[in-house]
Amino acid sequence: MSMLQVNDLSIHFGGVKAVQNVNFTIDAGIVYSVIGPNGAGKTTLFNLITGVYKPTTGDIHLDGEAIGGKSPNELATRGVARTFQNLQICMNMSAIENVMVGAHLRLDRNLFKAALRFPALKKRDAELRGEAGELMRFVGLGQYVEARADAMSYGALKRLEIARALAMKPRLIFLDEPAAGLNPKETIEVDQLVRKIADSGVTVVLVEHDMKMVMNLSDRILVLNYGKKLAEGTGEEIRRNPDVIAAYLGAHA
Repeated sequence: MSMLQVNDLSIHFGGVKAVQNVNFTIDAGIVYSVIGPNGAGKTTLFNLITGVYKPTTGDIHLDGEAIGGKSPNELATRGVARTFQNLQICMNMSAIENVMVGAHLRLDRNLFKAALRFPALKKRDAELRGEAGELMRFVGLGQYVEARADAMSYGALKRLEIARALAMKPRLIFLDEPAAGLNPKETIEVDQLVRKIADSGVTVVLVEHDMKMVMNLSDRILVLNYGKKLAEGTGEEIRRNPDVIAAYLGAHA
């Protein structure tokens, strides 16, 4: 059985059909990328699957369980995490505190608050800090463990957001344009990090405009155009698909 199954998924905003009857499946342990022109419905699709939007029609199943319309909090407890196009970092907190926040959805909320406030639970606080520090080193931010978030570069903050999502210990992580706005060196670092995440056993679903990165990383690729599924396949199949070339890849194929 596939890890994620999406069947005839659609959402309408008034008369605008942002996603229309999209079908695909994702097997565990792969990097699955979603590409398409601006406005193709990529982030909307992410928002549908991760509980930000409720589908107009269609079904979403995670390990055979229907999850369409469930809240992001409910999905987090089932092992689903995500990042966003725009940074969602708390700039008035330290880097490690930002990562610690990512752990709260897999803990009892009162326990998490207590772990930050009461001396009797300092051990739990220390454990969370230890986990957060390890995640920061995992994403290549070991030098920022004691830093404030507002003192970090944009590229470092993008990886910090990934570390926070990983603090939820997801089985399935959605990364929405993790390389957007990065320089070539930072893009290579994120490329390597995405593969590292997948190699650790976490299934990755990626939206990204950097086609070199997509082709390098992806086991499977879904192409959207005007909210509809245009094509799906391996990188080589997508690269040679005439409909995809005409609609999106063009000279980049």
